[in-house]
Amino acid sequence: MSRPEQTLIYDGDCSFCKAWVEYWKVRTGDRVRYITIDAARTKFPQLRTEDLKRKVHLVTPHGVYSGAEAVFRTLGDNWPLTLYQKLPGFAAVAEFFYGLIARNRGLGMTLTKLLWGAPVVPSDYSGAAIIFSRLLSFIYLIAFASAGTQVRGLLGTEGILPVASFFPAVGAQLGRSAMWRVPSLLWFDQSDYALLSIAWGGAALAAVSIIAKPWGNWQRIVFAALFVYYLSLVSAGQVFMGYQWDFLLLETGFLAIFLRPEFSRVWLFHLLLFRLMLESGAVKLLSGDPSWRNLTALSVHFETQPLPTPLAWYAHQSPAWLLKAATVIMFGVELIAPFLIFGPRRMKQLAGFAIASLQLLILLTGNYTFFNILTIALCVLLFDNAFWARRWKLPKYPASPPDRVASWVLTTFIVVMSAISLAGVFTRLPAPLVALEAAESSFGLVNRYGLFAVMTTKRPEIEIEGSLDGEHWLPLKFRHKAGSLNQNMSWVAPFQPRLDWQMWFAALGTTNDSPWIVPFLLRILEGSKPVLGLMEPGPFGGSPPKLVRGMLYEYRFTSWHERRATGNYWKRELKGAWFPPVGLRGSQTLQ
Repeated sequence: MSRPEQTLIYDGDCSFCKAWVEYWKVRTGDRVRYITIDAARTKFPQLRTEDLKRKVHLVTPHGVYSGAEAVFRTLGDNWPLTLYQKLPGFAAVAEFFYGLIARNRGLGMTLTKLLWGAPVVPSDYSGAAIIFSRLLSFIYLIAFASAGTQVRGLLGTEGILPVASFFPAVGAQLGRSAMWRVPSLLWFDQSDYALLSIAWGGAALAAVSIIAKPWGNWQRIVFAALFVYYLSLVSAGQVFMGYQWDFLLLETGFLAIFLRPEFSRVWLFHLLLFRLMLESGAVKLLSGDPSWRNLTALSVHFETQPLPTPLAWYAHQSPAWLLKAATVIMFGVELIAPFLIFGPRRMKQLAGFAIASLQLLILLTGNYTFFNILTIALCVLLFDNAFWARRWKLPKYPASPPDRVASWVLTTFIVVMSAISLAGVFTRLPAPLVALEAAESSFGLVNRYGLFAVMTTKRPEIEIEGSLDGEHWLPLKFRHKAGSLNQNMSWVAPFQPRLDWQMWFAALGTTNDSPWIVPFLLRILEGSKPVLGLMEPGPFGGSPPKLVRGMLYEYRFTSWHERRATGNYWKRELKGAWFPPVGLRGSQTLQ
């Protein structure tokens, strides 16, 4: 082995210097030799001891460098060295801060322990990559299995919005660009078999991925297949598969194809988590909704959200001051914590704990499918091996040669599109950027996020009723949305009952806003088993009703006193007819 041509001289009596030198030794390997000032006196007598005590010095065959430049050169070719050499003013700023730290090494050591921990070691994300890969595979399994149990009723030949009709209509409207604008394997086959094959085939791949080694070409191929399968379902799903968590899974799944425990790759997941949280907080304030600005949003949120959990009723009973305080904390997590993601190790961990804790509280009070689990999985990548290794024995992530070209191309694309996405939240984008974002958005690679930008302050609910004679009407019950007044809310996440969710959105508007409601009612009257299988068993002895209608109610949580008196979790008020009584005229029409 050849001897290193570069020698870094540092103050061996300085604990701050020794801590960072140990870190640099790991980064540089055998490329740089490290010696103390005492050893340098005889080896490099031309260097003054007073200068060596003030700054580190790097001796190379091409010259002697000190201060910030010595540090940058020691660490090799990197962007700080490039900025030091090329960007006017950067060198002066770097040397100023270096001198400031060098004159306050005791404070520097305190901050080092506070922000990085001790000892200072390079971040190794191999453990986090392994844990994240398994979590993502589990989330894919949930998502595909959830779709598999519902896809025939939603999109099948006897479903509400059959893909057999959807794809020909898209092709006729968009022409040659149709497959680019709506990318899906279902272009080639729209049968129920094809739908089920994609849903349950994806679930099978995800199950295998959970137990397989989470690295190497095979893992990348599996994640690529999972991405294509899920994109196929989302593209075909129309109103039933267009939720933000569907696109978050696509974006996360796309990045996972290229996952390696290198900082440049892991940093892309950090950027995604940053955008997800910052955009979620920003849209609430930018919407102008007074309930967010005056901190009263949580006083109605637990009651009006799509599918509350059993704990939501109790959260709603909290005093107003506590709910306002919780809103302030939420804004802190969504608007401040994201910036800690790009800080030192301890700041990353603080951001991870804060974001994961918020997601856990949301999970306990609302059924938001796999959204919260997926966000927590992204938080895992904020914790390097210095955190995980103290708790579990981690398998070794095998080293592989870095692919600089692929990393550069991937990073450039994600950073550019992320910048466009973020800018679009705060300002109106010029037409070329709007077109670029629209072209990319079909594949869900970089998306915009932000739930509940405008808080729903009331809870309208549609009750679908059926009748055999037009006089006596009985409710057709859904499995999870609000219905019976004395029925407690259910725990259903991470599974998503997509019909129940869509009924919540439909109640916020009119029938014109939800054109899917007509084919839904038609399928009920026809007795479509896949559609009726999405609901509770009907009240007509296994037969479909002759007539159906939609009645609109406003639901509210009961108080402690009302619940003790009635045993009900809900109270409601009839607002009128939402959809008039209809029945079958012919084989496929309503009257």
